[in-house]
Amino acid sequence: MPSKPKPCPYCGKPPSAAHQPFCSRGCKDRDLLKWLGDGYRIPGPPADPERLDSGGDES
Repeated sequence: MPSKPKPCPYCGKPPSAAHQPFCSRGCKDRDLLKWLGDGYRIPGPPADPERLDSGGDES
């Protein structure tokens, strides 16, 4: 028996084959904008500015 498709992760409507796993181009674009705007972040310690400015490995 095939499993029921998961709903759109953004709005919960049934997914569209053309925009899988989203239901529409709108939800797909809203999700992309959230990624680009740092809406999905993993918490962690603050970055060390000196390490970022070094420009690479120090090997």
